[in-house]
Amino acid sequence: MTKFLLPTLILMLTLSCSENAADKNGRNQILYTDKPFIQDYSIKFYSEIPGTKLLKVVSDRNGNIKILSSSGLLKPHAGQFLYPGTLVKDLIYRPLTDKKISAITVYRGEIIYSDENAVFSNDRAGKLYAEHNLTDVSIVAAGPELFFLISDGSKLIILQENRIKDEKQLQGEKIKDIRYSERTGLFLILTDESVYTLSPESLTMVKIISGTGFNCFEVSDNKIITGTSAGYMIYDLITGRQEKAINDKLPWNELTVIRNVNGILWFGSTRGAFMLRDDGKFSYYASERWLPSDTVADIADGPDNSVLILTSRGLARICFEKMTLHDKAMFFEKQVRDRHIRYGLNATLVLGEKGNLSTGSLEDSDNDGLWTSLYLAAETFRYSVTRSSEALQNISESLEAMERLFTINPVPGFPARSFEKSGYYRHDPGRWLPSPEPGWHWKSTTSSDEAIGHILAYSVIAELVDEPLIRKKAVELIDTLMSHIVKNNFYLIDHDGKPTRWGRWNPEYVNALHPSTGDRKLNSSNIIAMLQAAYHFTGKEKYRNAAFYLMNEHGYLENLMRPMKDIGQAPPEADELSRMLSDGWNHSDDEMYFCGYWSLYRYAFNDTLKNKFREAIIDHWQAERPEKEGLWNIMTFLSGPGDYDLMDAIWYLQEYPLDMIDWTVKNSLRKDIEMIDNNFRNQTVKEVLPPDKLKISRHNTNRFVLDGGNDGMSEMSAGDIWLLPYWMGRYLGVISPPAHGK
Repeated sequence: MTKFLLPTLILMLTLSCSENAADKNGRNQILYTDKPFIQDYSIKFYSEIPGTKLLKVVSDRNGNIKILSSSGLLKPHAGQFLYPGTLVKDLIYRPLTDKKISAITVYRGEIIYSDENAVFSNDRAGKLYAEHNLTDVSIVAAGPELFFLISDGSKLIILQENRIKDEKQLQGEKIKDIRYSERTGLFLILTDESVYTLSPESLTMVKIISGTGFNCFEVSDNKIITGTSAGYMIYDLITGRQEKAINDKLPWNELTVIRNVNGILWFGSTRGAFMLRDDGKFSYYASERWLPSDTVADIADGPDNSVLILTSRGLARICFEKMTLHDKAMFFEKQVRDRHIRYGLNATLVLGEKGNLSTGSLEDSDNDGLWTSLYLAAETFRYSVTRSSEALQNISESLEAMERLFTINPVPGFPARSFEKSGYYRHDPGRWLPSPEPGWHWKSTTSSDEAIGHILAYSVIAELVDEPLIRKKAVELIDTLMSHIVKNNFYLIDHDGKPTRWGRWNPEYVNALHPSTGDRKLNSSNIIAMLQAAYHFTGKEKYRNAAFYLMNEHGYLENLMRPMKDIGQAPPEADELSRMLSDGWNHSDDEMYFCGYWSLYRYAFNDTLKNKFREAIIDHWQAERPEKEGLWNIMTFLSGPGDYDLMDAIWYLQEYPLDMIDWTVKNSLRKDIEMIDNNFRNQTVKEVLPPDKLKISRHNTNRFVLDGGNDGMSEMSAGDIWLLPYWMGRYLGVISPPAHGK
């Protein structure tokens, strides 16, 4: 497989693929041509030898990876993406197993070893064998042909043509690393407070840099980069003159290693590794999504242009693969079908052991109906643009599960949150109830976010699926749910005859809220959208009449048109519920708004309302722009032509990690991000971080949350998180089919 590392190429692939095109309705829109981009992912190998210290990693021209450790030479065993391997003893060359290897490097694609007796290689027919008299060699560096420099941290031995050529001693300074510069023909020697040059010809040493606290260094082009516990500095290779002040705006400043890998600077630290991009920013690799641990010991180039990151607990091989968004969609389609379908519902895989997918079991959630609705919508858009029989079968299966949410409980027209076989649901007193169907329980207290999800899924199916029985079932379910709501005075009525906590669209409830409270605008927007969908597909006047009753007599049109700038903290004199509901921006509300916009705009009763609704949708999108939430940007295209930050949506889709395990991440300590003051929207930083650097989250989560996760104890489904924005983008014409080789 072809892989790339150059950030310039990545940027070109990403930003050069948009053009103008007409969508399905003939409107002029921006179209992203789905050409290959660079997708990164990690293959991890954990060390299972107790007490072993991992020291250095190298890879030869054949792709063989060797790890130097306190327990001898190790190598990766097994391991693939999402299924980690281990580090095991390297037994490939039997003579090596009897040697105490203490230093290792690569010279022109071959691995060079040193023990207490000699520097040697298994290449070149094993003829390289340069004896030395240094007992505790910790560093070996290769220069010109058969010229090596070794050190134990204080003494230097110069080897040439299998013999000792010279010895040197540094007094009072600890030698930490050695590099050879082909540009100058000199060795460079790093100590904790200096950089020296050593000429292989004259054997003279010259101090060219003085400083303090040097931990690591690298030679890159005509620069010397030195790393400290407070950042890094850049010096001119020839003069040794410092070019810039210390760079301390890094993801983490305590550096342990710097490496030039295929022309790109990589930094290892005590809190992860990071790559310097062409734009001066860093791509940060931390947490077990990427690394066995965040304490980085070494970095090296790996097979197929991968990057090897050795940590205190194992090795990560960061791979960079060329793929299209469609390729990524097919990967995620398989992920969902393999591990995330429970009775047809779109579910989370809960793991019994951190990161171990084989220990996972599917469990219910409060929002099984909502997550399944979003997956259903995704598969419907997929079917509409590809005519995939697999997508149609997925729709049929999950629609049957959604229908069962209504039939498994005894309340007419009321959708359960979830269902499970008796005795196997997660303990939640008072909410799980026995079903009339023996051997099953159902979950009550269904909320408004479930309801709007149902209507989105059924509406999309009713509009886009041409199979009569499937379409008929979707329309029936719209009618069933909305008949219940209209009959019960705009409430969801639970098994106890009372409204659920959040299933409330009644004017007495909605208009009792302060005008600045988001729920007043939201509930008005959602119920009008739901009633429009019900009228559009059933033709029943009761739904049209109910919608105009709410808009004309109770101000729901005014409520839903209230600008987002007017939504905020309710004043002190407002009622207690309004103050509680407006203590901060609710990102679940954003999901409910946008799920409702499909029906609000597409099924508007007339053009006057449609134009108003478009204004409301775009106003909301403007408020959401800083989050670069791919689904919101793509959904806004349903309201008509415009540039709704499509490239931010593409960025979201490209940057979302292939690894959907909910690893714990911590970004709040990063030094390279600009924090901002506390605010109502709970935006923490000036610029949102890429999705693969954040915790895995659904669309109802604040993307400015810097820390979080579940320590790798669950895997979330891509069915609602990723597949919905992608397939909706395909349907709306803003993402093209895959363009391999174009």
